[in-house]
Amino acid sequence: MDSTQLHVAIVSSPGIGHLIPVLVLGNRLATHHNIKITILTITTNSSSPEIEFLKKFNEKKTIQIIPVPSIDISHLIDSNTKLFTQLRILVREALPEIRSGIASMNHRLVALIVDIFGTQILPIAEEFNIPKYVFHPTNAWSLALFMYQQVLDQEIEGEYVDLKQPLEIPGCKALRPDDVMDSMMDRSDQQYHEYLKLALEYTCFDGILTNTWEELEEETIKALRSNEKLRSVSRCPIYPIGPLRRTVDITEHDEVIHWLDKQNQKSILYVSFGSGGTLSSEQIIELAWGLELSQHKFVWVVRPPSDNGTDSAYLNSNENDTGGSLEYLPKVFLTRTKDMGLVVPMWAQQVEILSHLSVGGFISHCGWNSTIESLTSGVPMIAWPLHAEQKMNSTMLTEELGVAIRPMILPTKKLVKREEIQEMVRILMHTKEEKSIRENVKKLKLSAENALSEGGSSYNTMCEFVKNIRTS
Repeated sequence: MDSTQLHVAIVSSPGIGHLIPVLVLGNRLATHHNIKITILTITTNSSSPEIEFLKKFNEKKTIQIIPVPSIDISHLIDSNTKLFTQLRILVREALPEIRSGIASMNHRLVALIVDIFGTQILPIAEEFNIPKYVFHPTNAWSLALFMYQQVLDQEIEGEYVDLKQPLEIPGCKALRPDDVMDSMMDRSDQQYHEYLKLALEYTCFDGILTNTWEELEEETIKALRSNEKLRSVSRCPIYPIGPLRRTVDITEHDEVIHWLDKQNQKSILYVSFGSGGTLSSEQIIELAWGLELSQHKFVWVVRPPSDNGTDSAYLNSNENDTGGSLEYLPKVFLTRTKDMGLVVPMWAQQVEILSHLSVGGFISHCGWNSTIESLTSGVPMIAWPLHAEQKMNSTMLTEELGVAIRPMILPTKKLVKREEIQEMVRILMHTKEEKSIRENVKKLKLSAENALSEGGSSYNTMCEFVKNIRTS
């Protein structure tokens, strides 16, 4: 490598949902700003998609990927340990390997970027005197909550979910108790204490990159930069550099894309709950009936049901599981819907599907990767949040941006019945309300394109970030 070329390392938390935006960020810095990028990725029991993504990016040779071996944490957790806590422990146990990887790099690092669960790397960055940044892979509203969490912890007594009034975040939309993140739901659980530590660690970095853009969250970003109450917690610079999403990469033999090629424009409803989201057995049956009753064409990415929580597949999303049998679907569902739908076990090429002209709607868990992929493809949503910050995302999409509809009661609180699913599909795909939603999402798609184009807000912010690390 050129001795004058900047060298930046990025650490990815476990799981494909964290890996994808980190790879996209690294690729953008490498291809648009001529920065040498080394990504340290903490592996899990890798799923086939995760392996494929790593393989593709390795083939591009624009970035170097160093896998950090999976750590056995079975002796540190039990059946009650929440996913948030497990991810924090996985990163903590991987710190010696990460330190070793950084120490062995021949070219001096001008910056170390960690994503959301990698904030425990602070001491390593300080040991090697490397400027340190957090990549917050979701929106600015959740970032504001992170930043203000230590104040909320001191000022509010009892459980957040029991509050009668919304939680006030200075300069930002208030947060309804029903919408708090999973890590905030039980203040006696270990995950809440891990979340508090993480929120505090955020305030100790030299800057925060976030996967959003100014036109999407203008007031929230303004508050993060200038609201005195928020700035009293942390004065680190905020860099909105999104939307970051992977590019379309269609393979010749993808049967889903070939099926979509034969359909009418905007006629297909895409259904997927992310790389690790799961539904209960009962909810899968209701969803299947709802899709069938709607008489609307669909592509449904299904995964085996779990009655052990909506995030139970996140660290165990291997395609070699029982996803291929589909025995958990209603009897003869596949036969009855063979002419109107396509059922895909475990995983599909989501960006390619959402970008297809035949796709007109998306039932989504509202993970931020999926949200960005939908918005940048101009596809409106039925919001079906499951875990993490997805309830916040759902509220933003439905109440602020007007690009989605959602069930009357949160799916995490009550079974969504087939009749309501049928009605939501009808509203999204067939009514006057659909036109308004489509117009809103069309404007956001254009807004995202403008933000990333030369002279756009995110383009300029990324240039500012590169300039700052170059002169630090």
